[in-house]
Amino acid sequence: MLLAVIVVMGLLAGAAIHTSLPVFLTASAAIAAWLLTFAAREHLARTRTARSGLARAHRN
Repeated sequence: MLLAVIVVMGLLAGAAIHTSLPVFLTASAAIAAWLLTFAAREHLARTRTARSGLARAHRN
């Protein structure tokens, strides 16, 4: 597993080195935006689940 991760990281780093800086920065910004959106959605889903669980426990 560790070897596979190292190989994939090497391939990604090699691809990043061969692209121009504007392309690299644009791709990095897009990935960062996607990760932030995903994290926000997960946080909201956990908050809703916790609130509904607390409401159910409070009713009983």
